[in-house]
Amino acid sequence: MLKPTITAYLKPWCGWSAGVRAVFKKYDLTFAEKDIINHAEHFDEMVQKTGQTKQPTIEIDGRMLVDVSGEEVEAWLLQNGIVSENSLVPEVPINQPCAHEMPQAAPMAFKR
Repeated sequence: MLKPTITAYLKPWCGWSAGVRAVFKKYDLTFAEKDIINHAEHFDEMVQKTGQTKQPTIEIDGRMLVDVSGEEVEAWLLQNGIVSENSLVPEVPINQPCAHEMPQAAPMAFKR
């Protein structure tokens, strides 16, 4: 299979961004990472290409995948024949936000 040209507009740390990176690693896909937090020009480029501000946003051979999880990117790659299934397990969850975005568990309360 030919390796696609991939540009990923990601945050330096975010559960969704980490999941996308893990999918690319699982399938040994190289990609150009554009940090949209520390480089305003990357954020502006993403908005110009997509008309929106959500991330992760991935460009694969000119096709834009907007506001996607690693799970969604993996499904798209498989459906479009870019990769073949493998049994490798991603090193981080591929469909999970950052810890601070996770719903909090109810606090424990003890009866007296």
